[in-house]
Amino acid sequence: MININQKLTGKKVLVIGGGGFIGSFVVEELLKYPVEEVVVYDNFVRSSEDNIGKSLRDSRCRIFEFGGDIRDLDILDRAVEGTDYVVHLAAMWLLHCRDFPRTAFDVNIAGTFNVLEACARHSVKRLVYSSSASVYGDAVSVPMGEDHPFNNRNFYGATKISGEAMCRAFYDRFGLNYVGLRYMNVFGPRQDQNAVYSGVVPIMLNKIAAGEAPVINGDGTQAYDFVYVRDVARANVLALVAETSDEFFNVGTGVQTSVAELCDTILKLKESDLQVEFRPYSDDDSRQLVKNRIGDTRKSSELLDFSAEYTLEEGLEELVLWRLEEGIDKK
Repeated sequence: MININQKLTGKKVLVIGGGGFIGSFVVEELLKYPVEEVVVYDNFVRSSEDNIGKSLRDSRCRIFEFGGDIRDLDILDRAVEGTDYVVHLAAMWLLHCRDFPRTAFDVNIAGTFNVLEACARHSVKRLVYSSSASVYGDAVSVPMGEDHPFNNRNFYGATKISGEAMCRAFYDRFGLNYVGLRYMNVFGPRQDQNAVYSGVVPIMLNKIAAGEAPVINGDGTQAYDFVYVRDVARANVLALVAETSDEFFNVGTGVQTSVAELCDTILKLKESDLQVEFRPYSDDDSRQLVKNRIGDTRKSSELLDFSAEYTLEEGLEELVLWRLEEGIDKK
């Protein structure tokens, strides 16, 4: 087992996208260890300084003062200079990419190239790149191992495939040490609660909070691997200190949960007697629908020493409590 304290003692870590949903939890996780400094690089377009308010009370944590957009080459270069480790989480999300594909290219593909270039130029010891299970598309076989074919059909997944390919190219051409993480369906506090661009979990919670029937598109049998955000943050830290390099890993629970089962669990936690409303998919959604995606987590267990600690229900309980504390829901 790797000694994380020893690996991170006195190290400077730059978290690109550190004010976001996953990024803010990565920052918190890093501050559990004797790092010298954790610097948050973020343009705060889809994120918030509130997410890292607690972390900023630690003298070892600060926001990079000159900006935080990965499209700003000179500012990004200044941020990476002198850094030991970089965690790259900045990206446009799935539905944003669908609606704004040109901007998705500029941010997720060109921006990731900028990050890789800066890391190689400044001889960063290790980069952790946030990819996604979206690269797999719909399952050909379950559970999906890291050798599962890329069956993606949306812009977001395409940008992540490109990012992975560039990581490997920078490794071969410049020796950039990296590990890539393919997240399954991440949920938890600080996730975007906006019904337009949020995930299935907050959408259901928003409906219930409004006293409306939660809606399931299709018959509810579509199944995914729901992983809690604190587990994902821990996976990032383990990837930073792992002995392996030039590898991609699934980050999930390995547990299959249908959307109907997810909804039943949420209704039970909320002590709600609302009845689920089933609706047919639109033609556009049907064409890109992923019906089955469960990750094989054996590789991440063996090489990263990672396995999820939170069950779905435990994660949902924390999320429900957070929504109450934030005033999103009422008791």
